[in-house]
Amino acid sequence: MQATGLDYVDLGRLTATVEADRHRYQSAEPFPHIVLDGILKPGAAAALAAQFPPVDHKIWKHHLHLHSHKFACNRFGAMPGPFQAVLGELNSKALCQYLEALTGIPDLMADDELEGGGLHQITPGGFLKIHADFNYHPGTHQHRRINLLVYLNPEWEEAWDGNLELWSSDMSRCARSIAPVLNRCVIFNTTDSAYHGHPRPLACPPGHTRKSLALYYYTDVRPAEETSSPHSTLYKRTPLESPLLHQLRLFRRYLLSRSSTQILRSAVRRARGR
Repeated sequence: MQATGLDYVDLGRLTATVEADRHRYQSAEPFPHIVLDGILKPGAAAALAAQFPPVDHKIWKHHLHLHSHKFACNRFGAMPGPFQAVLGELNSKALCQYLEALTGIPDLMADDELEGGGLHQITPGGFLKIHADFNYHPGTHQHRRINLLVYLNPEWEEAWDGNLELWSSDMSRCARSIAPVLNRCVIFNTTDSAYHGHPRPLACPPGHTRKSLALYYYTDVRPAEETSSPHSTLYKRTPLESPLLHQLRLFRRYLLSRSSTQILRSAVRRARGR
């Protein structure tokens, strides 16, 4: 595999170790994955971190529901130019060829719509419950096969509870915990049992957020043993979360996510219905 010159992604560094990395990837537990530091060229990651749009920027869509609390932007044209350039390279043919060599999955295709991907940012108190991702692209109906995450956090502490967790298929244990430090990339297979997330509320101090890029890759077909009926994101409860406490926390967050006006209107409607 020949490395093609890219301005931001260090494809030469990736391809130089792809043979050894392929074995590590395909033999990893609890499902095929790899952690790679330095996916972007020196200086590129730091520049992106410095230019990462703050949460009050107009590009962000606030996702607040029972299973996640985060900010996201998948509108390519609304992103600052450097982010468009980096995402373009991560969606390039050259990167797809590298991912094919790494994962052993042929005919990978990038998602120019960035469905569920793009820029992600989580503020203090935010979280993303353990889950397996949706399995078909809603527009193209292709099979979702690979996740690629790039973290852009120059300062990070384990105590902030923002690590990416990879869980066993029976949800009995966290098999790996990965700190989201600057220029760290995590690549993994997307299947119905590839459970991942960061389930505890982010505990970083004010002024810090958890910043990342997310890209997903697809194929027209996939092995029969991995194929299932179309589904949305499959959220899971960890062993540390009691069923009752889990439901109470979800209900509380649901109430907090609604404005006082919405709650009042609902109460008025119920009263009128009596």
